[in-house]
Amino acid sequence: MKSSRNTVLVCSLLILAVVLPNLSLADGNNSNKKKNPVRWAEITITGSYEEAAEAMSLFGGGSETLAVGLNRLKKAADDIEVEGVLLTLKSPSLGWGKIHEFRQAIKQIQAKGKKVFAYCDSPGNAGYVLAASCDKVLMPESGSIMLLGLRMEISFYKNLFTKLNIQPDMLRVGKYKAAAEPFMRTQMSEHFRKEMGEILDDDFEIMVSSIAEDRNISKEKVENIIDHGPYSTPAAFKLGLVDRMLYVDELPAFLQKESDSQPVKLVKSYGKKKVDTDFSGPLGFMKLLNTLMGGQQKKRSSSNPKIAIVHATGTITTGKSTVSFMGVGTLGADTFIKAVNQAANDKTVKAIVLRIDSPGGSALASDLMWRALQKAGKPIIVSMGDVAGSGGYYIAMGADYIFAEPGTLTGSIGVVGGKVALNGLYEKAGITTTVLSRGKNSGATSLLTPFSESERNAMTSMILDTYKQFTTKAATGRKMEYAKLEKLARGRVYSGKKALQLGLVDELGTVDAAIAKAKKLSGVALGENWEQLVLPKPSNPFEALFGGGTSARVATQQLGVEILGSFSPELQRHLQQLKNLTRDSQDPVMLVMPFHVRIR
Repeated sequence: MKSSRNTVLVCSLLILAVVLPNLSLADGNNSNKKKNPVRWAEITITGSYEEAAEAMSLFGGGSETLAVGLNRLKKAADDIEVEGVLLTLKSPSLGWGKIHEFRQAIKQIQAKGKKVFAYCDSPGNAGYVLAASCDKVLMPESGSIMLLGLRMEISFYKNLFTKLNIQPDMLRVGKYKAAAEPFMRTQMSEHFRKEMGEILDDDFEIMVSSIAEDRNISKEKVENIIDHGPYSTPAAFKLGLVDRMLYVDELPAFLQKESDSQPVKLVKSYGKKKVDTDFSGPLGFMKLLNTLMGGQQKKRSSSNPKIAIVHATGTITTGKSTVSFMGVGTLGADTFIKAVNQAANDKTVKAIVLRIDSPGGSALASDLMWRALQKAGKPIIVSMGDVAGSGGYYIAMGADYIFAEPGTLTGSIGVVGGKVALNGLYEKAGITTTVLSRGKNSGATSLLTPFSESERNAMTSMILDTYKQFTTKAATGRKMEYAKLEKLARGRVYSGKKALQLGLVDELGTVDAAIAKAKKLSGVALGENWEQLVLPKPSNPFEALFGGGTSARVATQQLGVEILGSFSPELQRHLQQLKNLTRDSQDPVMLVMPFHVRIR
């Protein structure tokens, strides 16, 4: 019995002698194993982020659209392997609508418990408002913050026209419809000044309150900071605008410290689609042409339920949409109507989200686009971007529900028309003209002379009819008494925040909010397999230039403006204004905003 116990004891000791070292070795191996690096997504925000899909520009790769940029942030929010996000801000050129979209996307990442840091070297107003929404603002010591407040600069061309013997003769309906003022006056009218002052107040409030909330400082202090800007990085750090001063090469060590000293892997250009830009070799030129023409394999349509996202971006014109070689486009009624009809006729499409970023344009084109939406027969939800004014508001009137961003510029329910009389300039240049006419109003659209009394009366009557159509349809669409709507019209422009108070829109929210509403109004349980159908397809400059007609002319004109304007942004602004005047003269009735807003 004793011998048996000894045998068991010896066996046990032998087992322990073998197992313990192995256990110790295993533990040692675990302790020596390298920890997997923590992943941080690096995403650069730069450029203007156009609303609709774009074809590649001849002078560089196509820029990211707003949807693509936002989706990269959403992907980082949902990616369980991503610990945090580093946003590199490089002079983004965004309006208040797009700024709001990006800020909400940043908040979605933070809501998942992930940190978002902003790295920038010289942010302006738009860049800093975005940076402030992040958990920390990081800048190099040599950087600067150009937080200077907001400023409107509206140029007037009456004196120029006087020197050139050009006579602008413009008509308008609505005392606030100021689209013609830059060509008829030397300074703002009181109505125009009041309207623009209120817009500036709303935008400044958005800017101040956003920074105050995000940086946890009072609005009074933010206003004081703005009044004494700009600032070097050290000065901004002392004011609490910047959290850390460091250089790009110091970022990995900083992120590791923020990740509890774990190894960090910074995923460059996270979520960015790779584009083949190798056009070398015998087939390179053909590949370049195919890329510029938007050559892609068409995806086979599925039977899954869909929400159609129809983009309405750019100045509204008749005919087809165009895009110049520099990427600037117009919104053609034919292209838009074709996209709406495609969504309406597709049985898998259960609702339409109309994303508008347009200052308006042709009254005729706007009405034809509105009619196509009326006939669609499906729930229509509008999502307004930076601008949805005049004709841009017109096409939204028949929607079931309208979302605006807080800083959207909208309204401008009014009409403008007219022409420029160039006979004086021709005479100055030595050009003489003989005129033969039949009919009392035959010169109504001539660019030689101003309106005669009869022509002015006839044109005014037509413009009043258009204004009546606009305001009647707006009142019907908003379920508002005509007299009440008409008082809100008269060409006046509002911020999205003010438009909500006045009942011109239904809710403030992002395009995602509009999509969620569309799902709800569709009356269909879309489930997880629902898809987006983005329309219309991207335009490209070759189709515009070689397609002939109006599209070719518009694309060529815009290319000329952009090439000359490349020497100076201010020169481009003036050239664009004069181009708009030419466009207005060719279309007898216009529903267009009086200005363009850039936030630096």
